[in-house]
Amino acid sequence: VQLQASGGGLVQAGGSLRPSCAASGSIFSINVMGWYRQAPGKQHELVAVTSGGSTRYADSLKGRFTISRDNAKNTVDLQMNSLKPEDTAVYYCYCNARLRSTTYTYAYWGQGTLVTVSS
Repeated sequence: VQLQASGGGLVQAGGSLRPSCAASGSIFSINVMGWYRQAPGKQHELVAVTSGGSTRYADSLKGRFTISRDNAKNTVDLQMNSLKPEDTAVYYCYCNARLRSTTYTYAYWGQGTLVTVSS
């Protein structure tokens, strides 16, 4: 599975961005799809994931970030509003998927898209 993310960039504090991620390959099904991030000098952390119609957000991001998924297109978007300088990070797309050639599911990661929020 290949995950291609786009839509990061530079934005001023208070602004919005909407990164998008598309999964491709010989996919049988995707169970979980979502986003993680890693800020400079900090650990990798959950942003938001969605599975079977339910979603989970990092507590600190609830109300500002919204995840949406298109199962038919195997895409997931992250609407980020009211951005703060502390949201600056590389945002990684993630999915847990089953390929057509196997009965097992595996975790896959995209290459990351940089989001920079200036003060």
